[in-house]
Amino acid sequence: MRIVSSAFSADPARALDMATGEADDFRAIFDRHGGSVRRFLQDLLRDADAADEATQETFVRAHTRLGSLRDREKLLPWLLGIARHVFHEALRARRPRAPSLEELASPAPTPEGELMGREADRLLAEALAELPEPRRAALLLRIDHGLDYQEIRQVMGWSLAKVKNEIHRARLELRGKLRPYVGGTE
Repeated sequence: MRIVSSAFSADPARALDMATGEADDFRAIFDRHGGSVRRFLQDLLRDADAADEATQETFVRAHTRLGSLRDREKLLPWLLGIARHVFHEALRARRPRAPSLEELASPAPTPEGELMGREADRLLAEALAELPEPRRAALLLRIDHGLDYQEIRQVMGWSLAKVKNEIHRARLELRGKLRPYVGGTE
């Protein structure tokens, strides 16, 4: 098996040219961006197995549509856009599920710091889950995946103004939901 990851990390456009016909080279694309795509899907789906399946589906679709990528420097936003479509299809395919007893159970007694950290993570996850999906996705693309507003605009299919507004509103909503736990005034 030929290793091209180093060439890909140095020049994504060159690796993309190579990837048009070679499985090893497409593997380099997966190795570089698979983690980001999976994390994005995990954040949206909140189910590890579903995120794994959606990640696989995203890369299958990306492989078949690689020729349609116009700006090779925007490979990650393009992949995340495909992932978002896969996410919506996964939502339509599954019924809403209630949280399992494991998810609802509190963790075993641990030192105070660990307990507080877990509680903060839970509160943040709950607050994020209450955001409308498009707003949550835009915020996660910005904060968790480090995409700039133009890249988010591409992924979401929105105007730049809408991207900025939705991210701003998401932050305001989170701040409002978390204010009772972190202190502060209106």
